[in-house]
Amino acid sequence: MEQTKYLVVGSSHAALEAVTAIRMHDTEGSLMLLTRDPHLPYSPTVLPYVVSGRSAPDAIFLRDEKFFARQKVQLKRGTALKALHVERNAAELADGSEIAYEKVLLATGASPAIPPIPGIDTVSYHVLRTLDDATKLNAAIKQSKQAVVLGAGLVGMHAAENLVKAGARVTIVEMAKQLTDGYFDTTAAGLIEKAFTDNGATILTGSRVVKLEPSAVGAKLTLENGTALEADLLLVATGVRPNMDFLAGSRVEQDKGILVGDSMQTSVANVWSAGDCAQARGFFTDAKVMNAILPDAAEQGRIAGMAMAGDPGLKAYPGGVPLNTYHFFGRHAISVGSSRVPEGGEVVTRFDEASGRYLKAIFKDGCLLGIYGVNEFFDGGVMCQLILRRVDLSAVKERFLANPLATGRELMSKLWR
Repeated sequence: MEQTKYLVVGSSHAALEAVTAIRMHDTEGSLMLLTRDPHLPYSPTVLPYVVSGRSAPDAIFLRDEKFFARQKVQLKRGTALKALHVERNAAELADGSEIAYEKVLLATGASPAIPPIPGIDTVSYHVLRTLDDATKLNAAIKQSKQAVVLGAGLVGMHAAENLVKAGARVTIVEMAKQLTDGYFDTTAAGLIEKAFTDNGATILTGSRVVKLEPSAVGAKLTLENGTALEADLLLVATGVRPNMDFLAGSRVEQDKGILVGDSMQTSVANVWSAGDCAQARGFFTDAKVMNAILPDAAEQGRIAGMAMAGDPGLKAYPGGVPLNTYHFFGRHAISVGSSRVPEGGEVVTRFDEASGRYLKAIFKDGCLLGIYGVNEFFDGGVMCQLILRRVDLSAVKERFLANPLATGRELMSKLWR
């Protein structure tokens, strides 16, 4: 049986930040990175650009083999974790072999959540979560004339735009009352929808697929209201679920994800989790939430790595703050923070319908809680820090609302000194 001091399972942002944090404090302890993906590490956020052809598949890797050699990391690609035996500190792999560890980080990410639509197992469809998914979708888009996208989250909308630009007739089907639900409010969603419909897409919100079956074209979809759709390309983009099946029967506590504390430690002392599979404390609530975004994955991975290595500089996780950016048809939208308006809170909006510029900010006691914009320019990372640090903006609120990009950066240049 192979042995290692540190075992990191996963290969995206959380895992890589953890590796770097471990090596900052422990340069010699044996370290192994295990990933089910056959490729070198890459970011899921770049996959839409592989689909569109803007990024070549072999040009998106976050680290190369030389990095792992320099960091004295044993990299095992194309190797899936089957079970974690926490009672004897052993990771069982899909091939039946085992790795003994002293400390393990579960940064296993998430997989597409496939809805239980009758007949879905009888038709061919695409998902978008891995590099192989992206290259297959890139090839299929070039041939598609009649496409249906299930789900109007950011993954589905990115793919829908690529299909539109490739010349396909595109229909987007979404169960919620608006597209990009959970990311943007009704006004912002309306601006995004208009951009798509202006470019020829059909959007069916408040719609549910109740049946799928093969057809001469490829797939036939029947909606709840009886409408029938035909598709030569079907993309299922209805959300993701954390990869944690390998914990079945273990003592590691789970809910919607793997439950962790403020050092990313699970209910088992030498097991940590970070990234899209981890369920950690939210910034705006004591409840533990899923916050599957890149900046949070990186922060959680860094904290987990420091905790695993015993780094005395470790600081507790401050809580997750949602942050999403989205580019569409030459425009952009961004959302940072909470969309909920608390008692005593203040909402300020600015909307120029002619230009399509929209800004919405939520404050409480002078502090920013959330900010949202379409075609408005501000730095999402800076806004996130203003929220996390609870910076009182009362004295500069008007200037901030007039120019959140410049004012936010000015404030942070002073706070970061």
